[in-house]
Amino acid sequence: MTALALLFGLTAALYAAVGFGGGSTYNALLALWGVDYRILPAIALICNIIVVTGGSIRFARAGLVPWRRLWPILLLSAPLAWAGGRMPISEALFTGMLGLSLLAAGLLLLFQPERSEDLPDSQSRVLTPILGAGVGFLSGLVGIGGGIFLAPIMHLIGWARAKRIAASASVFILVNSIAGLVGQLMKIDDPVLEAHLMSYWPLGVAVLIGGQLGSHVGIRLLPASLVRRVTAVLILYVAVRMLGKWAGWF
Repeated sequence: MTALALLFGLTAALYAAVGFGGGSTYNALLALWGVDYRILPAIALICNIIVVTGGSIRFARAGLVPWRRLWPILLLSAPLAWAGGRMPISEALFTGMLGLSLLAAGLLLLFQPERSEDLPDSQSRVLTPILGAGVGFLSGLVGIGGGIFLAPIMHLIGWARAKRIAASASVFILVNSIAGLVGQLMKIDDPVLEAHLMSYWPLGVAVLIGGQLGSHVGIRLLPASLVRRVTAVLILYVAVRMLGKWAGWF
């Protein structure tokens, strides 16, 4: 548990430094550690919530969250995140979907374009909520927040300035993680599984510490673009491991 907690803390620090929660990598680490896949998404979503709550509050207080544009996305994505969390899924399908999700997330993050100005586009205001809804469902299903998918898309279509996209992604992760967690917990009706889930509380402490360090210190010591690329490489490595496990290569 100690080694896993250290990895969770490091993951939280890296993700928090670029405004994300780390759910995708928490899931993969737990899967590679042999944790029961039925409680795996719930653990990852709890850790997500711990990491992004502080960042979301700070973004909101700074007036960086574009609530008017973000509400339609949240209203569509949150119910679907809950539905995804409620949906039963086999271990093989879960592993394959998580591996493919990680692969897509890593590539999106690695090649995320940088924009310094708002590029108003009426089509993006229609397209983004639809994409957000799909990301929300996937988030609940495999136990991620989804911001790691949504943020690069927002950058690509010029949805807003970089800081506003980071703020929006943080709130998106928080809302969808809560909705997805509710769905996941509703389908865990085995007392043994519930007790097993609670035994992983040290991971919550680890991501709390790592997330605080990442958001307050990491972003000041290293360029955000460098941290993002290092995070992307980490995600891609874990994606290959997950897909290899799914395919039976190792």
